[in-house]
Amino acid sequence: MLGIYRLASVLAAPLVEKYLRRRRDQGKEDPIRFSERLGKEMAPRPQGTLVWIHAASVGESLSALPIINRLLETSAHPHILVTTGTLTSARIMAERLPEGALHQYVPVDLLYPVRRFLDHWQPDLALWIESEFWPNLMLETHRRNIPMVLVNARISRRSFAIWRRLPFLIRPLLETFSLSLGQDETEAERLTVLGAKKVAAPGNLKYVAAPLPADETELARMDEMCRGRPLWLAASTHPGEEEIVSEVDRNLRAHFPNLLTIIVPRHPGRGAAIDRILRADGHSVARRSSGDIAGPETDIYLADTLGELGLFYRLARAVFMGGSLVHHGGQNPLEPGQLGCAIALGPHTENFRKIVTEMRAGEAAIEVKDMNGLTKAMTLLLSDPTQCKAMGKRAAGIAGAKQAVLGEILSLITPFLDQIKDKKKATGGGDANT
Repeated sequence: MLGIYRLASVLAAPLVEKYLRRRRDQGKEDPIRFSERLGKEMAPRPQGTLVWIHAASVGESLSALPIINRLLETSAHPHILVTTGTLTSARIMAERLPEGALHQYVPVDLLYPVRRFLDHWQPDLALWIESEFWPNLMLETHRRNIPMVLVNARISRRSFAIWRRLPFLIRPLLETFSLSLGQDETEAERLTVLGAKKVAAPGNLKYVAAPLPADETELARMDEMCRGRPLWLAASTHPGEEEIVSEVDRNLRAHFPNLLTIIVPRHPGRGAAIDRILRADGHSVARRSSGDIAGPETDIYLADTLGELGLFYRLARAVFMGGSLVHHGGQNPLEPGQLGCAIALGPHTENFRKIVTEMRAGEAAIEVKDMNGLTKAMTLLLSDPTQCKAMGKRAAGIAGAKQAVLGEILSLITPFLDQIKDKKKATGGGDANT
């Protein structure tokens, strides 16, 4: 079946490239660096050891940052190449990657772009974050005897059920990894059942991600703008949730007439559509991307900008985590937890199953089923600042309790770097690019 996939990818290459160009014309691909998606016009490969880290999008690439920083500090002193596939992740990586690391768009999963990519970069080690599997890229990397490690692997219950019925597809892909590291024991067991060769469960890398940053000057300005008003934040919302937040705002306003609701959509490009929805519901809306100010008459502040969640987590102590009242799987509750926010979330949190379970057990998060439940939760948190603060403190404690995870993950990756060093020493110290 994988052979059929590889053949089909060759035959479909013209159509795939046409599709990518259409995405570029629609603003969904980077027009300046579009050639990278085809394995062309890439930055020069740095001399010496190169560790390639593939992270699908924003969440995965942020999870990779602690590993990147620690790898750069090791005695191997490798260069780091990070690949992602989205515009948003590329922008964030441009802002946050340390010196010694660079970003590249991942090539589309066609044989020729993949081979051009690997011919150019010749990585010594490949780390794949979480669970984005591209067959051509994985099989070609493995064919070149480049060791591959799956890090922070997560396979949802639904994906696990599907893959169990397709062992002839998933087993050859998982067997390309020399080592697979699950986020927890459940993930490790699923990986083993599906055919991964060597599996461990050192813990979830998301526990050791740095707190989301914020501009202190802008935080002071926003704090002044919102001063004296009760406020709550709906963070990383998805389609269908803004309508719920709109109704919750209306219900809360009966108890808190001076309320300010802040919405940060998961995808800022939806800002115009969300603005229309909220105005149609009769709300007074200030839109951040338009430079609007939240005045006394503003009901909802729509923060449809990129990379500013850290600012709003510091501004609002009561937070609803989006992606959880619709069938998306939730967003990362550790991010507001790190900054001491009290958290409410819906029932659809399977992407962060164990984290949510720990937070609920530790009374650091409230699970709600629907709009009425969210109204009650926010009424409670806004009415009782002491309880809200205590819940946020518990959330911060849980979020910061597992810093040892990073060391455990690095201890499992380091032997691969040692093997690379020994191999280069045995061959006279030759570099992959010389």
